[in-house]
Amino acid sequence: MKALAEREIRGSFVNCTKGEASRIALPRDLAARPWDDLDFLGWRDPSTLDRAYLVAEHRDRLVGVSLRVAPPRPGILHRGMCSVCLTTHPGSGVTLMTGRKAGAAGRQGNSVGVYLCTDLACSLYVRGRKVPEPGGRFAESLTEEEQVARTRDKLAAFLDRLFD
Repeated sequence: MKALAEREIRGSFVNCTKGEASRIALPRDLAARPWDDLDFLGWRDPSTLDRAYLVAEHRDRLVGVSLRVAPPRPGILHRGMCSVCLTTHPGSGVTLMTGRKAGAAGRQGNSVGVYLCTDLACSLYVRGRKVPEPGGRFAESLTEEEQVARTRDKLAAFLDRLFD
């Protein structure tokens, strides 16, 4: 992914108003992000636990989506698997995130959900740049490039559903 500037990020959002996009708390470390290893820019809102944002190149344009994060289920011991990168995490390491659909469907309250790594570091897990808890990545016969392609395809499928 190419490095993005604040203006590009704010202008990319498709499921919120321009006013909402202008108030989004952007990551302060944009210059330090490992852009060459990212398939998307994802971050959690530091001021609230129930907001996350994702910006990706999709269908030849930059697309940003605002996501609601489901609250963690206290006292439940389990492992979850990210639907995008297929990394497993214990406890609350995988979270259901829902995005309001773009356009008229979103204004009517329709949304689409996906289970994602809570820290939105899918790209780094797939490339081995970030190591999950033990047992978090299964041994695969696919090459790293094939795993990256699969991750991008799964992300594109989620974003496509936001535009249906």
